[in-house]
Amino acid sequence: MKVTFYKYHGTGNDFIILDDYNSAAPVLTSKQVMQLCNRHFSIGADGLMLLSKREGYDFEMKYYNSDGNQSTMCGNGGRCLVKFAYQMGMHKSSFRFYAIDGEHEAEIDIDGTISLKMQDVAKVEYHSGHAILNTGSPHFVKFASDVRDIDVVATGRDIRYSNTFAADGINVNFVETIDEDSIFVRTYERGVEDETLSCGTGVTASALLAAHNDKGFNTVEVRTKGGNLSVEFDKVDDEHFEDIWLCGPAEFVFKGEIEIG
Repeated sequence: MKVTFYKYHGTGNDFIILDDYNSAAPVLTSKQVMQLCNRHFSIGADGLMLLSKREGYDFEMKYYNSDGNQSTMCGNGGRCLVKFAYQMGMHKSSFRFYAIDGEHEAEIDIDGTISLKMQDVAKVEYHSGHAILNTGSPHFVKFASDVRDIDVVATGRDIRYSNTFAADGINVNFVETIDEDSIFVRTYERGVEDETLSCGTGVTASALLAAHNDKGFNTVEVRTKGGNLSVEFDKVDDEHFEDIWLCGPAEFVFKGEIEIG
């Protein structure tokens, strides 16, 4: 069968998008999703998404990692899907959509910035040298002074497949403080099983832990290998964060057709 697809990226975190809203998209197997995301033999992407209908919402986001399995929330993917929905005819400045972790809001600013409201965080586990929290996907966050020199794939894989996390997996973030309100983040993503150029939920998790105000409003600027993002939020205390927004660009790359066996 021949399938029309669209390619988008958010700070280098790239996605294949299928339009399941205006016409029914084909039901793909995990193997077919994995094949489409293969960078050497197909389109190539960190994940695949469907723009689908859902009663009471502008749309529903269905997300699959490049390993072919449906996954938890993807922040950069959500921002890209909002941009796609706009370019497919939903000419709105604000959106309300449904994802696997529940309801989300999003806004498109006049400069093209896509701001996505993330789920509140009500729990952070602090350990010696790292923290664990869920920002729609589970994240292991470790601050270090030499993040550019870390072997993110090898070290991240060791943590992700350790006895503690092997069953469900976890995303692993290495964070370096640049100054009072900016950080540099590199992420090993489960499901991709590699370092991605940017990870929206990972950037969010890292930014929350880098809050410069102990309470109240914070804005943290985040640099990734794929570009710059910012995270705005209210810090209630060390374990509670509310009104969290992930902000940054989302770009159309190309459109095409592919034959799927």
